[in-house]
Amino acid sequence: MAKKSKRYFAIRAELDDQHRHGVAEAVELVKAGATAKFDESIDAAVRLGVNPKHADQMVRGACSLPHGTGKAVKVLVFAQGAGAKAAEEAGADFVGGDDMVEKILKDGWLDFDKAVATRDMMGKVGKVARILGPRGLMPNPKVGTVVGADEVGATIAELKKGKIDFRVEKAGVVHAQIGRASMDASQLAENFNTLFATLLRLKPASAKGAYVKSITISSTMGAGIKVDTLDATRAVDGM
Repeated sequence: MAKKSKRYFAIRAELDDQHRHGVAEAVELVKAGATAKFDESIDAAVRLGVNPKHADQMVRGACSLPHGTGKAVKVLVFAQGAGAKAAEEAGADFVGGDDMVEKILKDGWLDFDKAVATRDMMGKVGKVARILGPRGLMPNPKVGTVVGADEVGATIAELKKGKIDFRVEKAGVVHAQIGRASMDASQLAENFNTLFATLLRLKPASAKGAYVKSITISSTMGAGIKVDTLDATRAVDGM
């Protein structure tokens, strides 16, 4: 476990661990505590009442954050022919087929944030599944990154604007970036609400009891701020 800094404990000492904040207030507190010399990432951790060991309780999906993540996204597209041409025209950072697969296999190259593949390329992309999968980089139809050649352009545009994908971890927690400390609090709150609304829509029918157990919002170097789950739910009811 990483050693906590004096600055972290100073921030932590000013917080009431028993209090649950509204989304807007929580974001303000997180921004106030993001005092590192770099633009800290703002992340949400939502603990769900599901058991990921059961396939019918696996929560996985994607959503487009209205204000993006605040980070430039490098997109790799596995495509050929019309799909490759569409990818290049849409501004993909890297486009290729066998050459990209070999580069990943032989050189361990992973200098990209998102990967997209046309359906006809998945047989070849499967060769690097063991490398990309654990890193969350493997194209997957469930999150909209395995597409037809005519969908490549729109998919790249969404990823560049801030489309994120997520999946529940073994402990039942979904972690996702909702922006950067330099963004306005209102933008971060809207991004969180979009993510949370998506999680609510994805509630498995087999999940029993409370679906949302807890919510925490934090910055890279700052303390986590606990969010009132009822307030978060009310905030997205009208979305």
